[in-house]
Amino acid sequence: MDFKSLMAAQISKNKPASTSTNGTSKYQRRGDAERDREAKYAQEQARLETERLERLEKKRKLEDEEAERVEAREEKRRKLAGESRVRREEREAEEERLRRKRLGLPERPPSTAADGGDDEADRPDIPDDELRTKLAGLKQPEAIENETHTERLYRYYKLTSKALKRRQWYPGPIPTTIEPLPADEILLPEKPPAPSDRDAYIKLHRQISSYLNFVLTEWSAALAGRDKDDAQSSAGIAATNNYRIALEDLKPLVRRLEAAVYNPTPKPDAPTTSTPLQHEALLIPIVQILHLTQKRHYRDAVDAYLRLSIGKAAWPIGVTMVGIHERSAREKLHEDGKNRDIAHIMSDEGTRKWLQSLKRLVGGV
Repeated sequence: MDFKSLMAAQISKNKPASTSTNGTSKYQRRGDAERDREAKYAQEQARLETERLERLEKKRKLEDEEAERVEAREEKRRKLAGESRVRREEREAEEERLRRKRLGLPERPPSTAADGGDDEADRPDIPDDELRTKLAGLKQPEAIENETHTERLYRYYKLTSKALKRRQWYPGPIPTTIEPLPADEILLPEKPPAPSDRDAYIKLHRQISSYLNFVLTEWSAALAGRDKDDAQSSAGIAATNNYRIALEDLKPLVRRLEAAVYNPTPKPDAPTTSTPLQHEALLIPIVQILHLTQKRHYRDAVDAYLRLSIGKAAWPIGVTMVGIHERSAREKLHEDGKNRDIAHIMSDEGTRKWLQSLKRLVGGV
């Protein structure tokens, strides 16, 4: 073999293999690379979605198991509470029976209520079917799991007692729980009855509440019947504002009327709006003002309002004491609480507001 052949064989041996032999290229098209990237991204997203669904399923199973455990605990607690209540009632009934036997008293008849109060013992028993129907009529479950007939009966009487205690609200410019009277029965007497006459006393407060709502309704209708130009004028805007202020400020007065009807003897620390009006100091002057207004004696009504708001008590004007000598009639400035001629408009802010709103009603009729 000659030198040329040897060199050619060595060169061919060291030369890299041609890519054309296997049909592949070391270069790749951009579209193919993008498709490969999208395919890998889709596979990755599918894997992540599968893992997320697995986590959610696992979390849901854990929540269901926890809810079942909580429900089992609550059911066990209710069952134990019911058993404990039954045992306590039996023990108390046995102790009461022994006590009455020891004192020589007759045995107490069995109570129909779950807690066996004296007044609840007078409640009649109701057949179970009728009791379930009445509970369904009150939009309550007919029966609760592990509930006895006695407990169901107690639940029914508890619901009906709450319904009886719930007061009804009557519509009006000032919604109130006082039942309104018809228009021909709201004429107030010249002098209010004594608080001892309970029926007449309640009717008086119903008359005052009904008359206030009647006047406010007429006032609102008069404002609504105005022309657009009159309503948008300065005088019209002022009249509308006076109505709104009177409507808002008279609400405490109506609440005190409600207190006189439903809570005649409030607690000493009760708020002012939960206490009835003082009979001598406030109720009698208010009745006089409204009575004169109904009689269309507006001048006398304004005078009665001034006596109520400003009062007739002596005011400390000028020099009240010079040296050791005291001025005449100075004792009138410091009379005790028996004096009814005080300035009620200065007693508190709430009283001042509804007194001024009462004056707006007198002047706006």
